[in-house]
Amino acid sequence: MAAPIAPASLPAAQLRSAMASERAAGRSLAIPGAFSALCALSIQRAGFRACYVSGAATSVSAGVPDVGLLSCEHFCRCIREAFDASGLPVLADADTGFGEAEMVRRTVIDYFRAGAAGLHLEDQKFPKRCGHLDGKELVTVDHMVEKVQWASKASRDVAAARGDSAPGIIICARTDAKGVEGLPAAIARARAYMDAGAEMIFPEGLASEAEFGTFATELRSTHPKTLLLANMTEFGKTPIIPLSTFGKLGYDSVIFPVSLLRVAMGAVERALATLASEGSVQSLLPAMQTREQLYASVGYKPGTPWEARTR
Repeated sequence: MAAPIAPASLPAAQLRSAMASERAAGRSLAIPGAFSALCALSIQRAGFRACYVSGAATSVSAGVPDVGLLSCEHFCRCIREAFDASGLPVLADADTGFGEAEMVRRTVIDYFRAGAAGLHLEDQKFPKRCGHLDGKELVTVDHMVEKVQWASKASRDVAAARGDSAPGIIICARTDAKGVEGLPAAIARARAYMDAGAEMIFPEGLASEAEFGTFATELRSTHPKTLLLANMTEFGKTPIIPLSTFGKLGYDSVIFPVSLLRVAMGAVERALATLASEGSVQSLLPAMQTREQLYASVGYKPGTPWEARTR
């Protein structure tokens, strides 16, 4: 029988350690969104210590809107590819858990097996919508509390089944209540989710630095050990806030879920327009990654056998 993986080597432990070291320095951990395995590898090569698999980026990469259409299996494949390529701890979007409590348990187990360090569940009704759009509807507090309880137990169970003494995958509860019921309701829901076993809270759709500050102060007044996650997405309800400011406000990590995809797709559209108008890619060459750079990014040297990574 194989010996269990040492707890310190597990992705969740790596993510907790990365956040703790950044917080000790008064900073937030930046977690860029990876929309492909190659993107995850680029994030690692750029020196970041974690990456994020976004429901929005995963959905639009599959050609569908972010309304909960993709399966748990689809997400697990993306998580596994990002983890295998980069070796980074992966924080992953789990939407509404792909179903009710029993399915939430399966999601935690499957994400853990795929290599996820953590996942977040949200308190929207299905079909969900982007957290920065209006018209969202929330499940009851009791309904979400049940999901968090099942997710938390599943996290403990998968860790115990592997013989790990350290906590399992990080369970993060996202609340969309600010845009529906107001900031006090979002704080009250977050407290209920922490009591249910969440380790991290993700307040979605906050509209100012002051709101992020109030949320952190109020929640930590009753739950001082709460890990806090902020979402720095573009073109939404949240203004562009520097990473350094989130650090001062007390947030442990900040995701940039669709930033790289938006940059990449902007370049793709411009390149297609150039090709259509000029009939050649000649003028695009300076903006391209060279063949050598692309090979280097995946550790490939022509003529030399490429060995799959063991991590």
